[in-house]
Amino acid sequence: MRVIGIDPGLRNLGWGVIDMEGSRLSHVANGICHGDGGTLAARLLSLHGQLTDIIGQYAPGAAAVEQTFVNKDGAGTLKLGQARGIALLVPAQFGLDVGEYAPNTVKKTVVGVGHAGKDQVAHMVRVQLPGVELAGADAADALAIAICHAHHGPARVLKEKVRA
Repeated sequence: MRVIGIDPGLRNLGWGVIDMEGSRLSHVANGICHGDGGTLAARLLSLHGQLTDIIGQYAPGAAAVEQTFVNKDGAGTLKLGQARGIALLVPAQFGLDVGEYAPNTVKKTVVGVGHAGKDQVAHMVRVQLPGVELAGADAADALAIAICHAHHGPARVLKEKVRA
């Protein structure tokens, strides 16, 4: 299965695509979408267009997005939430199942500790995807989200089927 991980951001939206064959993971591509434009609406439209092109090009079978954490800056959290809306909407437009993961879950899955720093996450992404060239910290985080989904996604789908 091919998975796209998305690290939402209004200025920089990280994305990373991996292939999963059994327990084997391999890197496909990663990058950063930049929210271009002077207004919030223009930046959201820019992110939507770029992410649509990426999903169209790499044709993932599933998507994973990091959940938003609320911080002291309410306005900043709201803007991040709008970028997260794009990160959820675009895969849904392609009919993809979208997993959502808390930042601590992603870090614990990839690094082993829930409060790991960005450098630790990037290092462990490089370890788990040998030879990967990271486009930046946001792309490393997106690959970590995809890795997290590769480990937790199948179990989550099974749980949902059992509940149904």
